[in-house]
Amino acid sequence: MKQRWALAAAAATGVQVGAAMVASRHVVHEAGPATLTFVRYVVAVLLIAPWLLRMPWPRFGGRDFWAVAGLGVLQFGVQIALLNVGLAFLPAVRAAVLFNTFPLATMLIAAALGREALTRAKCLGALLAFLGVAATFGDAVLAGVSAREWPGALAVLAAASVGALATVLTRPYVARHGTLAVGGLAIAATVVAMLPPALAEGMVGTLPALSATGWAALVFVGMSSGVGYMLWLTALRHASASHATLFLSLSPPTAVGLGVALLGEPFTAWLALGLALVVAGLAVAVLGDQHRAARV
Repeated sequence: MKQRWALAAAAATGVQVGAAMVASRHVVHEAGPATLTFVRYVVAVLLIAPWLLRMPWPRFGGRDFWAVAGLGVLQFGVQIALLNVGLAFLPAVRAAVLFNTFPLATMLIAAALGREALTRAKCLGALLAFLGVAATFGDAVLAGVSAREWPGALAVLAAASVGALATVLTRPYVARHGTLAVGGLAIAATVVAMLPPALAEGMVGTLPALSATGWAALVFVGMSSGVGYMLWLTALRHASASHATLFLSLSPPTAVGLGVALLGEPFTAWLALGLALVVAGLAVAVLGDQHRAARV
């Protein structure tokens, strides 16, 4: 039962990631990548503050404290800043599907570190998801991808890799100290670490000049990030890192629907094929491993 709830939390996180990408794409040109990342997690930490203040805090040892803080900065500062840079160059629809290399990177890193077994079902699911990412760029490749888009693509791929590494390394601390404690420390550390780059980017002058829709997007991204991160850590506590990250495959369909409806981004046959392969990969990996576990 706990694993079912964990997978449901992971699925909700996948939807949240897709929605946040669309909102971030809308506001990143107004706010800037570092400012967007900083404000995003200020709102997130304020949102979860009432729960943090009421909970009995565990005794973090010095090593665990700095490890959780560092992994939080890596996963939420560096990863999200790179993703925001990518969204400045790429449509949210394409960035979301490209970010779906996250599950593949997680599986490979978890296997390389000896944390999880790399089963055939996971390999096949990851391959289908990777083919889905490639198909999403099919129309762009045939038409000739704009030179402006390549830096964005590389930034999104780097964000997925950084997030995958941090996810695998964070899971033991969540099991040891609990979801809220790890989440609160990680987000607070991200806010502190992102303040200097946000100030250097000109945050003080940028925020007062934001449009009403820009502020709405910022607040939405921050609130959804706070809730989404708690759901994500819940998923990591009761499910394997590779299973949890597979549900990030739900972010591309979410980004497609919202990107087309709200931002007027194009929806092509290549993109439809990519989404179909992504969903198929998710189903193969999860259902295949569940069938394997039932036989053991």
